[in-house]
Amino acid sequence: MRRKGSGRDENGLTPEDRRIWNRITGTVSPPRTRKAARVTPGAEAPAHLIAPIPDRPLSRAEKPPAKTAPARFARTEPTSEPRPPVRPTPSRLRPAPEDLEPRRKQRLSRERDPIEARIDLHGFGRFEAEDQLRAFLTGCQARGLRAVLVITGQGRLGGGVIRASFAEWMQSPALRGVVSGFTSAHRRHGGDGAFYVTLKRRD
Repeated sequence: MRRKGSGRDENGLTPEDRRIWNRITGTVSPPRTRKAARVTPGAEAPAHLIAPIPDRPLSRAEKPPAKTAPARFARTEPTSEPRPPVRPTPSRLRPAPEDLEPRRKQRLSRERDPIEARIDLHGFGRFEAEDQLRAFLTGCQARGLRAVLVITGQGRLGGGVIRASFAEWMQSPALRGVVSGFTSAHRRHGGDGAFYVTLKRRD
């Protein structure tokens, strides 16, 4: 409330104080409020909103993590190592001896085809008999003979060791290039205790 006789208003200012205050406030403009700039997606941001690039290099802690490209695995083709050539064995090159044809056996039994040599293996052990038979047949082939007689014997009760091993010896790789066929002999030449053996021509 304004006091009477003091010359001051309700704020305690004199007319001179009010005049000075009005002069000061007339020179001051109130601050303006700025609205936030609206940025459209895809548009370039205003220059005052872009953070300045520092002149110094960033430290390891300030650097953003580097993007690593996904690892690519090279496609490796299966390598096939060259296989060593397979060497043919004698058993692949030369077929095993076969049984003689009935007509050939009949001609040998009647000696229409001559029996050109013979060997008797009685009295030899198994391994010695095999060596003697191999040397005999190889020598006959070298001489150009075509049919021979091998006497093995029947052994006691027909269980002779040499006779039982004869077929195995004929089909061995050592004799496949020598013997073409064999069969048991006729009774006049020893029957079951002897064999007709035909030989291949020498290469």
